[in-house]
Amino acid sequence: MIPYPKRHRLVSGTACLAMLAAVGAGPAQAQAAHPQQAPPAQARAAQVPAAQQPPVAAAVPQLAESGAGTGSVTVSGSSAGAATRQVCGTGAAWLRLRFTVLDLRGKDSLTVTGSAGGSLRFTGNAWRDRAFTTRALRGDCVTVEPRFSDPASAYAVDGYQAGTQPLEAAEVVVAGAGDICGSACADTAKLITGTIKPAAVFTTGDNAYESGKLSEYNGAYKQTWGAFFDKTYPTPGNHEYKTSGASGYFDYYGARAGARGKGYYSWDIGDWHFIALNSNISMSAGSAQEQWLRQDLTANTKPCTAAYLHHPLYNVGNHGAATDTRPLWKALYDHKADLMLAGHDHNYQRWAPQDHQGNADPNGVREILVGTGGRSFYSLSSSNPPNLQAKNANTHGVLRLTLSSSGYRFDFVPIAGRTFTDSGSATCHKAGSTTPDFGLSAQPSALSVAPGASATSTVRVASLDGFAGTAQLTVSGRPSGVTATISPASVTVGSGGTAEATLTVSVAAGTPAGSHTLTVTGTSGSLTRSAAVGLTIGGGGGTTVFSDDFETDKGWTVNPGGSDTATSGRWERGDPEETNESGVKQLGTTVSGVNALVTGRLAGSGPGAHDVDGGVTSVRSPAIPLPSGSATLKLSHTFAHRDNSGPDDYFRVRVVGASSTATVLERTGTASTDLDGEWKTFTADLSAFAGQSVRILAEAADAGTSSLIEAAIDDVEITSSGAGGATFRNDTEYPLPDRGSVESPIAVTGQAGDAPAALRVDARVSHPYRGDLAVELVAPNGRTFPIKAAHSKEDGADLTVATSVDGSGTAADGQWRLRVKDTFDQDHGVLKAWSLTF
Repeated sequence: MIPYPKRHRLVSGTACLAMLAAVGAGPAQAQAAHPQQAPPAQARAAQVPAAQQPPVAAAVPQLAESGAGTGSVTVSGSSAGAATRQVCGTGAAWLRLRFTVLDLRGKDSLTVTGSAGGSLRFTGNAWRDRAFTTRALRGDCVTVEPRFSDPASAYAVDGYQAGTQPLEAAEVVVAGAGDICGSACADTAKLITGTIKPAAVFTTGDNAYESGKLSEYNGAYKQTWGAFFDKTYPTPGNHEYKTSGASGYFDYYGARAGARGKGYYSWDIGDWHFIALNSNISMSAGSAQEQWLRQDLTANTKPCTAAYLHHPLYNVGNHGAATDTRPLWKALYDHKADLMLAGHDHNYQRWAPQDHQGNADPNGVREILVGTGGRSFYSLSSSNPPNLQAKNANTHGVLRLTLSSSGYRFDFVPIAGRTFTDSGSATCHKAGSTTPDFGLSAQPSALSVAPGASATSTVRVASLDGFAGTAQLTVSGRPSGVTATISPASVTVGSGGTAEATLTVSVAAGTPAGSHTLTVTGTSGSLTRSAAVGLTIGGGGGTTVFSDDFETDKGWTVNPGGSDTATSGRWERGDPEETNESGVKQLGTTVSGVNALVTGRLAGSGPGAHDVDGGVTSVRSPAIPLPSGSATLKLSHTFAHRDNSGPDDYFRVRVVGASSTATVLERTGTASTDLDGEWKTFTADLSAFAGQSVRILAEAADAGTSSLIEAAIDDVEITSSGAGGATFRNDTEYPLPDRGSVESPIAVTGQAGDAPAALRVDARVSHPYRGDLAVELVAPNGRTFPIKAAHSKEDGADLTVATSVDGSGTAADGQWRLRVKDTFDQDHGVLKAWSLTF
């Protein structure tokens, strides 16, 4: 379990909505007891110990249908032999139970069954530290049947929703739109307050123009859409981020907007699960948001799921497709979500259900783009892709969703005086019987291995739709000279749970350089799923000393010297938006992944809104220990300017060593020349810095008269050209106790002299919250090398270490130890494996 502060940050976006988690308002029609049907075991169980009770801040809010009632109960159990109990509501046609604790350890399970049909079986740890409300179960009683053998397993139910109407008739209305406060936001607000009267309202971003400042929210938005503030569940758009960190957005909505800096959260209404996503921050596979989304979807018990964000993946409007949303789409598709709501383009578009690659699929996600909340319109392309079903660019209005326990009806409601409408209905993918399935993924999904060395990736099998069984794991696509093994070769997954195995890839000395794709395949009965793992083999027996594709933060520092003078367009890591001024200046593409290091990633209101203005902006890499011998720097870059540039403007890359600095790349502006952006690859010999710790310093400048300047960097890599060093491994698993530490030894032999200046350390730790973990390497002489510090705001499960330390001055041979510490209460983990490469 997680201590209070950790839970608060885990469920980003729901902490402030805690009171809604009391399962809705409305009369308590049902009673907490049903003596006629309750067995003796229904008597109140002993309270679950306080240490096992998550605070209400960890709850996913649950809103009720009109007429539904609520009841309070105290039903709980812990340790082996917990008794079967019942929760009943007099005269109820259906009930939903609210769990404040569901902590299942080992192979323990818990099943809830409605007296008139329907059941859910829980296994795995997806619900640990999460208060939630189940889907509706038919009948006036629900039986709670724990099957516990582990003394740490526990559950607690403190309430329920109940309805007297048939479940099929239990409907609830949600409405919303995006791109709101322009000239017509008062008209669209009237639809919500006067015509639709929904139980909840969503926004798909760009709510208050021009910059989402607090003053703009307190202006036209508050006077119109602010009338239903207490039922609004927002998400931000790019205009909110024109104010630094979207501070006006977070200040106005408070905790309703989710955790500041994240802005993603979830909530439930009826038998629907809604997920608010933030398309202005990283959405890449493995990002904090993508991992959170997959965890949230795994824990969801509702038959129907809708998500919403600002930037649409499918779009025939001015802005085009936001392809960086694809990893989030894939997660939603994998979990059979039903709807994706979006904005950004100021028009209306409805698409048929599709997968994350744009293929029509009856089990896919339907996108409805509703950027019609009140801002001036954007035009639509004349093209009509096969999956586009409806579009309009001259009618303001809102989307009304009428939701049931098995499906939805959508209606576009126009403002007064307009006639365009669009409507339809569909059944939720998981509303009826579903086919159990499993997902397969590998993290990292790309490996770079030098000849003579090895690397690992974690293969994860995740239960979907109640899948429970064993998956056989194999790997194919190995080129000559490469071995690849998976251990264990089969994993068993419980319903709603996950299981992991380790893919180890070893490259024989002398194997030619090249790029390959390995395919990991999981097979269970007739089900077969696969995941691709990219393999890059370094040339010449070389070793990768440092690499950064900017998909994660590896510690680059903006304005490291504190002397930058640029007023805009400062360096930042993120997904760049394309700008065009007599040709493309800032590329909207990257060399790999979705992120790059870029001067002002946003497009803004025009091509010059976020370019480098008025001086110099700089960014510096973390310290990189280079080995003795030769080393090579390779990076991709782009530099662009308008014809108002000149030789005073520049893009420059320098290498800063212990006693000297070398300019390895410099591009300057050329007067009367319009230079468009283009990705180019550059290499530099770093042999002069052998054995030193260096930093890469990049600068971009608008140093003369005001010019339009853009620059970006991607895929930085430093390789040494010496023979691949020996790798020593320890694959024994070491349990990591709660608020304790563990050490795993490796005995190094046959390595004469000192350890290298770039001693490679790789490790994997399984743990619910990697922010709890501190890691250090201990040399044979007791010298300690810090690897990672604990951080209370670092979200996400599990930890992968792939770094180098400067081992020079320390004898290589002897017993090295990796020390992992758990610095917070109530969680434990496992040090899975680690290795040293000399």
